[in-house]
Amino acid sequence: MNQYIIADPKRCIGCNTCMASCSQEHQRHGLQSAPRLQVMRNRLDSAPVMCHQCEDAPCAQVCPVNAIRRENHAIHLNESLCVSCKLCGIACPFGAISFSGSAPLAIPRDCNSAKALPAPLLPRAVSPFLDCVPGLRAVAVKCDLCSFSSEGPACIRTCPTQAITLVTAQLAEKASQQKRLNAISVLPVGLIALSAPEGESRS
Repeated sequence: MNQYIIADPKRCIGCNTCMASCSQEHQRHGLQSAPRLQVMRNRLDSAPVMCHQCEDAPCAQVCPVNAIRRENHAIHLNESLCVSCKLCGIACPFGAISFSGSAPLAIPRDCNSAKALPAPLLPRAVSPFLDCVPGLRAVAVKCDLCSFSSEGPACIRTCPTQAITLVTAQLAEKASQQKRLNAISVLPVGLIALSAPEGESRS
């Protein structure tokens, strides 16, 4: 099974630390600076929403350039191959894929010179799927579990309340085993006796 990240809304305090650390970690490795998760809030709770690393990965199925692949028990997106068609974002059932374009380093947006026309004003933001910024190519960004880092996902390392957890196959099996043990403890005694295999005492 694919590894994935889950967040406990009862522990999350909506501080956005996970988003900031995600952005910084990817930018430090030369990737798009947009955070791969978004903290969502309602009246009672808050929690970061991110890629579920789906086994069937509809985003990978619709990508026309094979930029999204399953590697090392996760769904990874190659930013260099992305052609900004936005099909993956439309196909994602969780809205976990966004689009972002980083400006060239050390060049201000309002940079003008005597040999060039003034830079146009940035258009009003509408939606990541519709926005167009002159000179920038927006590429898809999604959670990659910080696979390039030996320390693991930055959001997990920096969450001040330990609300975010990486779910591995071993952890999922352990949780299932605990659920089975819990089920035994709440079954009525008579039902346990009836369900005992042949040859075993049902007293």
